[in-house]
Amino acid sequence: MKNTIKLLQKEDQLTVIDDELDIYLEIPHLAYAEVKKKDGGKALLFTNVVDKQKGKKFSESVLMNVFGSYTRCELLFGRTIESIADEITKLLHMKPPRSFGEKLSMASELFSLKNIFPKRLSGEGACQAVKYLEENINLYDIPVLTTWEQDGGPFITMGQVYTQSLDGELVNLGMYRLQVYDKNHLGMHWQIHKDSSHFFDQYQKAGKKMPVSIAIGGDPLYTWCATAPLPYGVNELLMYGLIKKKPAKLVKSLTTPLYIPQDVDYVIEGWVEPSELKIEGPFGDHTGYYTLEEPYPVMEVSAITTKKEKVFLATVVGKPPLEDKYMGWATGKIFFPLLKTTTPDLLDYHMPENGGFHNLIIAKMQPHYKGHAKQFMHAFWGAGQMSFVKHAIFVDENAPRLENYETLATYILDRFTPKSMFISEGILDALDHSSPETLVGGKLGIDATAANKVEAPQLLGDEELLKEVQELIPDAVDLHQFMRRTKNPITVIALRKTKTAKEYFDALVTLSTYIRIVVFVDAEKNDVNNSYMIIWRVTNNMDAQRDVFVSGLMVGIDGTNKTSLDGFTREWPDDVDCTQSVVDDLKERGLWNLEDELYERYQLS
Repeated sequence: MKNTIKLLQKEDQLTVIDDELDIYLEIPHLAYAEVKKKDGGKALLFTNVVDKQKGKKFSESVLMNVFGSYTRCELLFGRTIESIADEITKLLHMKPPRSFGEKLSMASELFSLKNIFPKRLSGEGACQAVKYLEENINLYDIPVLTTWEQDGGPFITMGQVYTQSLDGELVNLGMYRLQVYDKNHLGMHWQIHKDSSHFFDQYQKAGKKMPVSIAIGGDPLYTWCATAPLPYGVNELLMYGLIKKKPAKLVKSLTTPLYIPQDVDYVIEGWVEPSELKIEGPFGDHTGYYTLEEPYPVMEVSAITTKKEKVFLATVVGKPPLEDKYMGWATGKIFFPLLKTTTPDLLDYHMPENGGFHNLIIAKMQPHYKGHAKQFMHAFWGAGQMSFVKHAIFVDENAPRLENYETLATYILDRFTPKSMFISEGILDALDHSSPETLVGGKLGIDATAANKVEAPQLLGDEELLKEVQELIPDAVDLHQFMRRTKNPITVIALRKTKTAKEYFDALVTLSTYIRIVVFVDAEKNDVNNSYMIIWRVTNNMDAQRDVFVSGLMVGIDGTNKTSLDGFTREWPDDVDCTQSVVDDLKERGLWNLEDELYERYQLS
């Protein structure tokens, strides 16, 4: 971490904040504002950290937003992201050598692979210089942040969670939310589809406690590796060796059989009782909503060890854009070659950050036959973490660059017809709140590879169309049309809802001459002119099986919050919002410097 801080300072990518700041809301709010700035702002080092509620001052600093720009990502990886993807592609396509020269070249490449595998060291590591055992264990001595006002408590956001299978043959490195319950208990928010949860099932069936070691800090690349979507049973630290060209050096935990990198800043060791579950949450999460209270396993801490001089690494979650925008960009580029092994005609893909990653993916492919895009949809929805994607749009090789949203949207909308849609059902991320039941719900695929002939509608101005709409739907309070130059303009209507969206849609069918795609949102907390946050809201809030309506050439989408009015029986979570009194105080102290325009654009409250 010290080397990282020096590197960031050298490259003018770090802001040091020496003012006294609280782990409760203040530090997270400043980091949340920083990442909203152009190009992700800078990494933040908080050197004067306190816990006002407990009257405690911490000796260590807190480092945040370390991955929060494309520039910093490549600095931390130590090379271009494209070079890593190229190397993986080369390995996947390695062929038998045909000449002596090719044999030498291959031998050199294979020899370099010896550095991929983590190396276990004897003795203790720098991460074990300071030890806290038995009655000296106290999680509150670590500056764990409480990010949002409705959070169930403080939680570790950048924890590297090391686990192993019951027989010890398989190991996993993952990143999960870790709630601090008290001085020696942590909540294990490993969702049912995650590798650690699969391991936990094995320990439950055997009636044995499960060892867990949690590392924080060290080389930031360890943290990224914890998010890497590798196949079940593959050690994520292999990616560290591949990228760095040197093995991760590991030491054994003091009280568990697990090995952790010797240079991390903190290690929290413990055991999970298979029969004990405890309510975890609620917590604001990267969806921009609070995830609700649910029972999860609990770890009893058996040891805490640290470096002599340590830095606490953390991130902040909430509404996009966030630090995960840049981490996700690197992940997408690096693992593209692996995804192509499942879908060889895939040319490119992109997951916009305001789609929450798992809520929206755009993919470019080389279609070879009718229905090829639908085949791709099934492949995506069955491929590892891609199986959590709710909405997928497929375009052909002639489409513009996927990150060029305006031009790409025009290309898609000029080809779209209702028959382009494919609605299915499948598994969902545990953080999804919109489906009628947890973990499973509707999925929407759009095939924009075919050049369908589409007749453009007649156009009215926003004010004129709103008057027409209000005659049919008095609950409509605002309206804006996007992409008017295309053959399928998108009309966003803000409602004070007293009926189901389907009833509103049916009432508008008589206006199908003017409307092609209509999206309904609640008037509260939505600006119909803010396309960035409308996409965030709608992709979060819709379940394709329930919330997509079709009449002729007209398509409706219900992006409103669901209630008993809609027959929705689950609890609907609140938005993640900044606490205004905290923002006001930070402004008075001259610490809050986010422009009001960005505050409004990204709807921080």
